Amino acid sequence: MSSILTAADDFPTESRPRTHTATRPTTAATSIESQEVICAISESRGVSPTVGLAFVNLSTSEAVLCQLCDSNSYARTINKLAVFEPKELLFMNTSSARQTKLFDTIQDNIPGLIITCIDRRYWSDRASQEYVDRLAFPEELESIRSSLESHYFAACCLASVLKYIELQLDMTFTFHSLRIKFEASQGSMMIDLSTAASLELVQNLQNTKSRDSLFGLLNETLTPMGARLLRSNILQPPIELEKINIRYDAVEELSTKEDMFFAIREALKNFVDADKVLTSACAPDNYSPTKSVIDGTLNDDVLYQRKPLDLRNQRTYAIKTGVNSLLDVARQAYKEANADAAELVSVLSERHDLTLELKYDTARSYYIRLSVFELEGVLPEEFINVFKRRDRIECQTLDLVKLNQRISDSHHEVMSMSDQAVQELIDNVCENVPSLFKISEAIATLDMLSAFSQLVTIQEYTRPELTNVLAIKSGRHPLHEKILRDKFVPNDTYAAQQSRFQIITGCNMSGKSTYVCSVALMAIMAHIGCFVPADYASFPIIHQLFARAASVDEINASVSTFAAEMREISYILRNVDARSLVIADELGRGTSTTDGLAIAIAIAEALVDSHAFVWFATHFRDLARIMSERSGVVNLSLAVRLTHESSKMTMLYKVQEGHVQEKFYGLALAKVLPFPPQVLEVAQRVSTHLAKVAERRAISSQVLGTSRKRNLILQLREQLLHAYNGSIDGEELRQWLRRLQEDFAMRMAALDGEFDTSPGEDAAIHRRDIETSIDANEFQKTKSDEGSFEPVEEELEKTMLTESDMPSSQGDVEAEETWDL
Repeated sequence: MSSILTAADDFPTESRPRTHTATRPTTAATSIESQEVICAISESRGVSPTVGLAFVNLSTSEAVLCQLCDSNSYARTINKLAVFEPKELLFMNTSSARQTKLFDTIQDNIPGLIITCIDRRYWSDRASQEYVDRLAFPEELESIRSSLESHYFAACCLASVLKYIELQLDMTFTFHSLRIKFEASQGSMMIDLSTAASLELVQNLQNTKSRDSLFGLLNETLTPMGARLLRSNILQPPIELEKINIRYDAVEELSTKEDMFFAIREALKNFVDADKVLTSACAPDNYSPTKSVIDGTLNDDVLYQRKPLDLRNQRTYAIKTGVNSLLDVARQAYKEANADAAELVSVLSERHDLTLELKYDTARSYYIRLSVFELEGVLPEEFINVFKRRDRIECQTLDLVKLNQRISDSHHEVMSMSDQAVQELIDNVCENVPSLFKISEAIATLDMLSAFSQLVTIQEYTRPELTNVLAIKSGRHPLHEKILRDKFVPNDTYAAQQSRFQIITGCNMSGKSTYVCSVALMAIMAHIGCFVPADYASFPIIHQLFARAASVDEINASVSTFAAEMREISYILRNVDARSLVIADELGRGTSTTDGLAIAIAIAEALVDSHAFVWFATHFRDLARIMSERSGVVNLSLAVRLTHESSKMTMLYKVQEGHVQEKFYGLALAKVLPFPPQVLEVAQRVSTHLAKVAERRAISSQVLGTSRKRNLILQLREQLLHAYNGSIDGEELRQWLRRLQEDFAMRMAALDGEFDTSPGEDAAIHRRDIETSIDANEFQKTKSDEGSFEPVEEELEKTMLTESDMPSSQGDVEAEETWDL
């Protein structure tokens, strides 16, 4: 890549000012190697937008194109931008460009990104074809042309970004030197920005410079290419079964063959300069032409020099003898001129009986140096250009000046011929550039896999299996295990379609968040080809991963905790499907208990219906009770040993079946902490009193509900008596009784819902007996036979509410709630 003339002054651009939000922080990934990526973006019009993207990496001479069929939330587009992290984003300069939802979504999700609008005429699919013909590798031209024909928006983006780089940045690419590739929208797991932040995939939430993130844990790579590939894989893990299994095989082979492993790691340590790396790594026969071309042109001992004379000689003799005969003649003349200069100084030293040294610098070329203590009397007149220093004298002679001119002329001639030879070498090497790119990719993949093998050798990781169920035996949180070392408590996990929704309850600090997040992190590790921290692990192929964790700080977004929760959950509910994995941690904590529980239940119902794998950590015990009967729901809890006598609480960090039973674990935890005793005493009295009031209210509600039900039955008795003694008969009576029966059943069910009473089995049987006793046909038969109504009347009287059963007035119930603290 080389510079060209200055850009045209009339290139129309318009950049928006930076947002007031601080620019994106430097992550552990971006600190490895700074890259300069420019991106162009465009979209179609319609309900389901098609988005075209073209990323050009100026540091690696690579262009990546993709075209996405995205949703209205532009989740996949934001994910792509997060992976490539462009420094500048190009939009088409139209009247409505800044009013589009895509523009607003990018501004909201990626603050600090420079957005530039460029003229519409530069977004041309025809221009993209011309750029491809000129810049792409010859052997890849046909496939790229075919892809451009079917990806119109990506083609337009490529044309605009290359034109912008050419005219506005004063940069261009040499012929057939830009690697252009298409990246399919499918084939990778979808992870949104919020999920990546919640799970700390590439950056620690507390300290951006810390290595305590999944990328920091796995980054045992030794090359910048390997680190970039690892980061990209963590943010968009592959979901191709064959590709993942091949990576497992490679990691297993490297971890079991020590000689191979250490040889590869040792070789990767020396990969500092790309040319040296490729030269030493091109061992296969198909790459030998490149190596032979370089070896046949450059001298093996050509190394960078620092001293002026050594630097000039290094450039003069960089090309091997025999490459260019005229170059050989010019170098011989250069060599003889340098030898004449040394001979001249030797003659002068003998003539004047002085110790003279031949020195060189870039300004004067050769000059003579002698010590002032050597000189007795006046310096001979043939010495000119005299400079006196403290303890030495520097000078030249007329013959030496002439020799310097001869040497300079010879050197320029040598440089001209050497540059020509080097350019021919570059042209020959460029024919093999596609192979070199493939080598670079192979080195990056090998580096990443060797990093995984490094983890396997120092950690107790196991090879996962890819099946239809999610099963983990003795699984550990990869980051917390590293921090806690031998103190971490492993847990088992199992999820299939009949246990796909798992509710995790437990007291504060019991390890709910750590447990649910460990499942997500191990799933990502398994998909990128890494072994996982467990004794056994099996994962299904997951297409989307969503996480709403309680640790995300929303202060910078200037929104409340509850608003942030609802925004992210809304996004999850719109996109979740049966191939998704969802981590929900403490939903509803940002609002009142009643509203929070209601919203948590509604969200849980929707996630159960989606058939996704869900781990739902919550502090709502009622949520676990209410959802327990739903198909696919499993209740789990984190075990805690609580001793009421000694007020001692021990966190066991072990997952067990069933929801948490302890009601007052908050007070128990406060007693363990250094909390003022007088405050705890008042809290204990308040808690006990509130529990009693709630219990009395529940009893009162049940009694009141029973009273209303019995009154309803009494009304039914009266209606039946009127019908029995009335004049209605035949089919008309039968229809009226059927309507009466349906109305009675409906009103009875409404009372059950109003008072949240769950009638026992006896009550249900009793109700069925009553409904049977007023069956329309039987009633009609009884009346037509002129029999007695006493059997029906006796059955109804069984349900009559006596005065002693009635509760005291509501005022009496409320009076019992007087607080005595």
